[in-house]
Amino acid sequence: MAELKAPAHLIEHVQLVWEAGAVLLKKCRQLGLDLDYSLVELGIAVHDLGKTVHTVELLGPGHRHEEEGQRILLSRGVSAEVAKVCVSHGQWERMACSTEELIVALSDKLWKGQRVDALELQVVDRICGMLNVDRWELFTDLDSCFEHIAADGQKRLNKSGGT
Repeated sequence: MAELKAPAHLIEHVQLVWEAGAVLLKKCRQLGLDLDYSLVELGIAVHDLGKTVHTVELLGPGHRHEEEGQRILLSRGVSAEVAKVCVSHGQWERMACSTEELIVALSDKLWKGQRVDALELQVVDRICGMLNVDRWELFTDLDSCFEHIAADGQKRLNKSGGT
């Protein structure tokens, strides 16, 4: 981020997404999930890196930053697995994603209080599959975790200037 002269707003965004992600990762650890926790942490840190080039997307919609972030990371020798998160966090509905990538995408929604049923259900189903349990055995617990994170969304949005 420093090398690419990331604006303070982008760094702050990453920190706020990290707050949401940290709660999700804590829940995953409590459940004993065998995840690549480092991939989730790195993914959160770099998911919007392409916005250092496509700065108009810092405060507005757009997807050009996704491919750009992946390109930047690959050009700097970062693994394809980490670089893919730049694309998958915004295109999780249209591509095959790892559980770790889905958790990054979910963190990027929940930080601002946004609930996305389809994404949440994918995460729930992945976790249940990893633990070999029925969706309804964990749904309420995971849904409560998601709601807990989302409930602080307005507070995080206020910290970020409302965007």
